[in-house]
Amino acid sequence: MKKTATSLFALATVAFSSTAAMAQLNELTVGYFLEWPMPFLAAVDSGAYSEALGMPVNWVSFETGTAMSAAMASGDVQISVSQGLPPFVVATSAGQDLQIIDVAVSYSENDNCVVRSDLEIDASNASELAGRRVAVPLGTAAHYGFLRQMDYFGIDLASLDIVDMAPPEGAAALSQGAVDFACGYGGGLTRMREYGNTLLTGAEKEELGILVFDVTSAPANFLAEYPDIAATFVGVTAAANERWNSGAGGDAMLAAIAQQSGMDLDAARAAISTMVFPSIDDQLSAAWLGGNAQGFMLGVANVFAEAGSIPAALGSYEGAVNTGPLMQAQANDM
Repeated sequence: MKKTATSLFALATVAFSSTAAMAQLNELTVGYFLEWPMPFLAAVDSGAYSEALGMPVNWVSFETGTAMSAAMASGDVQISVSQGLPPFVVATSAGQDLQIIDVAVSYSENDNCVVRSDLEIDASNASELAGRRVAVPLGTAAHYGFLRQMDYFGIDLASLDIVDMAPPEGAAALSQGAVDFACGYGGGLTRMREYGNTLLTGAEKEELGILVFDVTSAPANFLAEYPDIAATFVGVTAAANERWNSGAGGDAMLAAIAQQSGMDLDAARAAISTMVFPSIDDQLSAAWLGGNAQGFMLGVANVFAEAGSIPAALGSYEGAVNTGPLMQAQANDM
């Protein structure tokens, strides 16, 4: 695992150093996840982003947040929606100059590790996981949750055969018996649960301080050059979140979200029911980007550093948060 994670770290370091200076922007490319139903997808469906920004918006799907970091480093993607906090921390710890511009979603129930049913292992006998083979998408939120859970259950990481797999591949490996347990999120996690059981519930993880949330991120140089674009973007997202949170969107909004996420209606409804979409006011509060997120990032980085996944944590992650776009969007809405 250390060798693979170190390779990811090195690739991120090389990639961001070669980013070319951005030319005048006449279109925007945004990264997102399929099988990850969120209110912003209804705005994608309606064309609200393109209309508000006055330019075409290209939406490119990814399977992991680490791939999003690489795409932003190369300049192929300007903004990533719902990038997991751990891959963001890995990239910024490597020196990639990314910044958080909003809290996309909180989802403790939608990110977890699943053990094959035939092994009959649960929280009461989790020690039996020692020596097992596990699929983990390295450098992601699921990786962080895996590390924290193994620490909680006292499982020596050196005893495990850890295979780097995106959640869809991890689910397939679990179904075939190629791995004993797998960690993931979204549609991949949903399929994993067809073949096994989770060790801890979302509420139990939160009690242990294992928070799970994604962010909208962008390169700092992009945000410095195009602050109005970033503010407009998060403003459209916030409006979609408010419409969903209030219930005003109804079934029609859910249908648009499901279609854009590549899911059937029932699967989308089940997944989104486990998600929380904070308002702009909430995001700017001390509980989120007003202070808590920065401290939490340091904790995540320390866990990765102790596991050998990154060389070291930064001294502070204050500079990795840019509340300017949210504050401007808030002011524009007043």
